Amino acid sequence: MSQKLVIVESPAKAKTIKKYLGAGYTVEASMGHIRDLPKSQLGVNVEDNFEPKYITIRGKGDLLAKLRKEAKKADKVYLATDPDREGEAISFHLAQILKLNPEENIRIEFNEITKDAVKKSIKNARPINQKVFDAQQARRVVDRLVGYEISPILWRNVKWGLSAGRVQSVALKLICDREKEIEKFVSKEYWSIEADLLKGKKTIRTKLAQYKNKKVEIETEKEAQKIEKDLKSGSFVVSSIKKSTKLKNPLAPFITSTLQQEASKRLNYQTRRTMSIAQKLYEGMEVKGHGSVGLITYMRTDSTRVSDEAQTAAKEFIETNFGKSYYPSTPRVYKGKKNAQDAHEAIRPSNVQLTPELVKDSLKSEEYKLYKLIWERFVASQMASCKLNTISLEVLNGDYKFRASGSSVAFDGFMKLYDYQSEEEEENTAIPELEENEVLDSREIKLNQHFTQPPARYTEASFVKTLEELGIGRPSTYAPTISTLLNRLYVERDKKSLLPTDLGKIVNDLMSSYFKDIVDVEFTADMESRLDLIEEGKETWKEVVGSFYAPLKKDIDHAESTVSKITIEDEISDELCDKCGKHFVIKNGRFGKFLACSGYPDCKNTKAIVEKLDVKCPTCHEGDVLQRKSRKGKKFFGCSRYPECNYVSWYEPVKESCPQCNGLLYKKYSKKDGTYLDCATEGCGYKKKVEKASEEE
Repeated sequence: MSQKLVIVESPAKAKTIKKYLGAGYTVEASMGHIRDLPKSQLGVNVEDNFEPKYITIRGKGDLLAKLRKEAKKADKVYLATDPDREGEAISFHLAQILKLNPEENIRIEFNEITKDAVKKSIKNARPINQKVFDAQQARRVVDRLVGYEISPILWRNVKWGLSAGRVQSVALKLICDREKEIEKFVSKEYWSIEADLLKGKKTIRTKLAQYKNKKVEIETEKEAQKIEKDLKSGSFVVSSIKKSTKLKNPLAPFITSTLQQEASKRLNYQTRRTMSIAQKLYEGMEVKGHGSVGLITYMRTDSTRVSDEAQTAAKEFIETNFGKSYYPSTPRVYKGKKNAQDAHEAIRPSNVQLTPELVKDSLKSEEYKLYKLIWERFVASQMASCKLNTISLEVLNGDYKFRASGSSVAFDGFMKLYDYQSEEEEENTAIPELEENEVLDSREIKLNQHFTQPPARYTEASFVKTLEELGIGRPSTYAPTISTLLNRLYVERDKKSLLPTDLGKIVNDLMSSYFKDIVDVEFTADMESRLDLIEEGKETWKEVVGSFYAPLKKDIDHAESTVSKITIEDEISDELCDKCGKHFVIKNGRFGKFLACSGYPDCKNTKAIVEKLDVKCPTCHEGDVLQRKSRKGKKFFGCSRYPECNYVSWYEPVKESCPQCNGLLYKKYSKKDGTYLDCATEGCGYKKKVEKASEEE
């Protein structure tokens, strides 16, 4: 019996595919890349037209020996790595090592790991795409030249262990520039006026919009008070009532960036966590009654395209489970962005019949939540529009025009499954039946003071959106770019916000002064476009690298001769070292800030930075409760008398006691309730909302 070998990247993927192929096929995993540029040297021969020097990745020797052995036994070898540039590169290197002819039909790819997709891919096996590999190779070589040529300048002049990167450095500049905007921002006062009007016992909240048909801008309280005086002397008359029907359309199915953004907003997942979970869902999960199943399509994509088969399956599911009225008259097709890789599909469930509830018991909580988000977004994207009955109201008081708008759902459509709030949607107010020229009583006129706000710091969600809009990086780079900035301590998190550290600002200033092209948004976006042109066969990879490197080399030579040493002073703490008596200084480490003795290297004493709460330990009643951080950076609370007292909690205890049972109260947070106090006593059930809760605890 003939034997065929299929090579994929991961054991999970191998297990799922093996189930579909059955006897006659051996499925092995390469465990990711098997060859790369060496870590110990540049690995690119600049003098020989940028020829790369690839070596076997350390530790992969035994694995490659096994793959060679299996390849010799096989009558046919198929390379089934991921359907993108990195996957094509892994297949190219596997072909080189296993001495396979890259021009033969050895490369197979599939967007989803289902029986039909896998078997179809084998029938449609193709040669390795040299153009796609060249695009990846150009990206790898350019990134190596930037990293290995610039980073040593940072080591010598700023601090050992720093790095520069083609995408990383421009991303850091965006965060630093936003911080500069915030620091320079001058807040201005302005006022708004609302009028609560009465129709019988019903209140209608209206907002002042115009004066003499021009937009109202109120800068001072004095101006607001004058308008209030005018309004009180006049009367509110309904001048216009417009009723209409409005369609609200569903959002497109997820692409990588929108999945990362929505998972951040709705599930509070960081981009790296989202991609890690999505990878598992794609490669295969053990589902009761189904075995190992790839639950979603490939998760690195910038295309909103959906296959005809998936659309047909969605239609059948929607009409069966919701009714024919919930499916639009024609299938929905979403317009993709320019340069989207349309060979891929959007991120969607591989089998729409595997509903979140059906797989819930087989998945971990975080896996279930992300699958549910992907499943609901896809199904909703294929559903009928939501139909809204809208009403727009205009009320005149002399020359002052007030407005209000309201809406009610006439047909929920896709919103039965997946609701969202668009930026254009105005605040909704309940508007009773009114007639034009009707006079409304005034219940209250409210003068509201406001101050203009600086631009918001980036969250991971808004940062990914910005990177995508500016054309910086690709779906596969968003999460690693953010992780690198955090791991290098160039950027830190403040709740959900990303802000630059002092080190990040210093590195950015140096990069902005000496390597203007590397931190230029348009230059970086143009490089991404040129990589696409290589893939399309319109440019050669060595020409692209050469045109990139020539000006970079000049900048490197200039920086080497002119950059002067930058000293980063440690922040001195008030706390004294308990071993030598010298002041502690505040250092940044892998797991955040910590205290280190200023007497280093003579004294190597270190200490965690802890925050003391005004709460006594609920276990021993002697120690103070301290806020600490776990090795993964998660906040927790413990007793200052540890290890004598082993009290520990993920939730913050508060000073006040439960008014019902006198028990311990913890401060907790949920999206539904915000921040609230919760009694720890089992069966008590006391809960109290905390006003003015922060967005994220």
